[in-house]
Amino acid sequence: MLFKKSIPQLLAEANESGEGTLKRSLTSFNLVALGVGAIIGAGLFSLTGIAAADNAGPAVILSFIIAAVGCGFAGLCYAEFASMIPVAGSAYTYSYATMGEFMAWIIGWDLVLEYALSAATVASSWSQYFSQFLLEFGIHFPQNLLHGPWEGGIVNVPAIVIVCLLSLLLMRGTKDSSSVNNVLVIVKVAVVLIFIILGWSFINPANHHPFIPVNPGEDAVKAGTRGFMEFFSSDDFGHFGISGVLRGAGVVFFAFIGFDAVSTAAQEAKNPQKGMPIGIIGSLIVCTLLYVLFSYVMTGLENYTKFAGDAKPVATAFAQTGYTFLNRFLMIAILAGYTSVILVMLLGQSRVFYSMSKDGLLPKIFSDLHPKNQTPWKTNLVFMVFVSIFTGFVPVSDLGHMVSIGTLFAFSLVCIGVLILRKTNPELERPFRTPWVPLIPILGIVVCVLMMASLPIVSWERLAIWMALGVVIYYAYSKKHSKIRNEYNESLPK
Repeated sequence: MLFKKSIPQLLAEANESGEGTLKRSLTSFNLVALGVGAIIGAGLFSLTGIAAADNAGPAVILSFIIAAVGCGFAGLCYAEFASMIPVAGSAYTYSYATMGEFMAWIIGWDLVLEYALSAATVASSWSQYFSQFLLEFGIHFPQNLLHGPWEGGIVNVPAIVIVCLLSLLLMRGTKDSSSVNNVLVIVKVAVVLIFIILGWSFINPANHHPFIPVNPGEDAVKAGTRGFMEFFSSDDFGHFGISGVLRGAGVVFFAFIGFDAVSTAAQEAKNPQKGMPIGIIGSLIVCTLLYVLFSYVMTGLENYTKFAGDAKPVATAFAQTGYTFLNRFLMIAILAGYTSVILVMLLGQSRVFYSMSKDGLLPKIFSDLHPKNQTPWKTNLVFMVFVSIFTGFVPVSDLGHMVSIGTLFAFSLVCIGVLILRKTNPELERPFRTPWVPLIPILGIVVCVLMMASLPIVSWERLAIWMALGVVIYYAYSKKHSKIRNEYNESLPK
């Protein structure tokens, strides 16, 4: 039997108010800023150079567009669910209503990859940029306190500090956290616009040619001298050409992760029926436009080959303008970008576990709210410790693909959920309706699966191991403590 949560049951949860419930304090602007805060960060300032140098060349612009289109399809599906079922939990909650408890647990466990692991990964990068920023003022931060033991150091102190500070901020309340996020978003968007405006007049058209660098393997496949499967499994696949653009889309997809975190705050929005679609779709549109313009200017300022192995590709490109005095502001924007991403990821993770705990799938500690601030402060505390240990001691620099594949998996299930709910509950009120169903959800699934397929095989292996661990926990604890299962069992004749 599929144990599902009914829509009326979810709506009753959404309408709960007073003591013991999340506080509704977020406006539509706050939600858009939340999305932009989560999206613009590590991806824009680092992955643009990596994807250009290793995969797509100047056509990284197309990689961003493909990734954005895939996110757009999924975003429309998220918007329908978030406006219809404004409950904390995001994809976990939607899966519970459409595919049952086991799949809900799987997606909830999967979201740890997107939120907690992403926060740890970005915090590690934040630490490196922080040390570079200190160097601008002649301050040398000890290298053994910037890396964990597996990277030749002792512990990554700055990464731990930023995670702890932001976790404490989240414990104070969503409104305070949102206000800080708004400031961070304004700072980083302003600097991104300055980069685009100042850099535009220094673009060298020659740097955009060839727009899609040649992939010899693709030419061999077209000529019939090499089989496609042989090419697909070779090192040539994804290294420039059309395959490089697709692989680049899978890489830069990490730069779009976060818009779905808006949906985790649905239970804290003042008017979720209106605000959630605006927050999700609005943040995606703003960020896509900025990403395309940014990557066009960046690859126009410097030849894409110069970004190979460059830890600071944006600074390398911006040096061509002669406005080197703005490098400190660029560094501030990068730090602001990383900070807001960590903040929103930690918020999203706590809300997912809050919902899972409310359903009995996790211990009650994860759904305990602070009596005054009405935040799941114990969850914030748990993840402050977990993410701090992870980012402080474990090398996370190579786990970006794992974050991407976990997120793409979640997006695919949300698209499937819209198809299911349109079939099983067509009469439900939908304040926002995904257009052109079933076409949009199907396209969302196809694009997400294609991007998943383009990622390295090791990402799939790690995903399988993580999911296997989740299944063990489900059968060992969650299934036995599930509220919906226990209620059903109690209703059976004795």
